[in-house]
Amino acid sequence: MTHATEEQLTIRTDEVRKSPTDSGSVVMIVRRPTVDQREVLGSAELNVAEGIAGDNWSQRSSKRTDDGSPHPDMQLNLINSRVSAILADDPDQRALAGDQLHVDSATKHDNSIMI
Repeated sequence: MTHATEEQLTIRTDEVRKSPTDSGSVVMIVRRPTVDQREVLGSAELNVAEGIAGDNWSQRSSKRTDDGSPHPDMQLNLINSRVSAILADDPDQRALAGDQLHVDSATKHDNSIMI
């Protein structure tokens, strides 16, 4: 795997700043059925018990709970799809980020864009 140069990252960062702030779309859905395994899905069922059905969230420990159980507020992880594209050109490589939803959207806050 090759890494982008600083110049390439700067150019790509400008593209991230163009993320829509008034709407968005899910670009990629990734399920983690077991540790270190990823499945890119065309659609997914969301539920309270697992987040994405078949994801291993409910089996993973968390450092953010007193007893190490899965954190109930962390079932789904989102990443801006333009950011994940900076990290890897290949969608299979993007899936390794660990985020289940790659979304083309950002939140505008004052004069800055929150990704």
